[in-house]
Amino acid sequence: MPKMRTHSGTKKRVKKTATGKLKVSRSNRNHLKGNKSKKATRNNRSAGFIDNSDAKRIKHQLTNT
Repeated sequence: MPKMRTHSGTKKRVKKTATGKLKVSRSNRNHLKGNKSKKATRNNRSAGFIDNSDAKRIKHQLTNT
C-alpha cells in the first residue's frame, strides 16, 4: 500500500488556526476591481472560515496519515 499524501492544493490554500478552525483567503481580490463596490473590496480583506459541513473533508485532505 502506498503512503497517503497531503493534498498539495489544499495545504497551499488553507491554514489551521489555534482553535482548530480552517482559514482561507477570499476570492475576487486580484483584478477587475473597478466594477466592484468599495464595500465588497473592503469586506474581502477579512479572512474567510470554512463551514463546518466542509471542515471534516478538508481536514482529511490536510492529514498525511
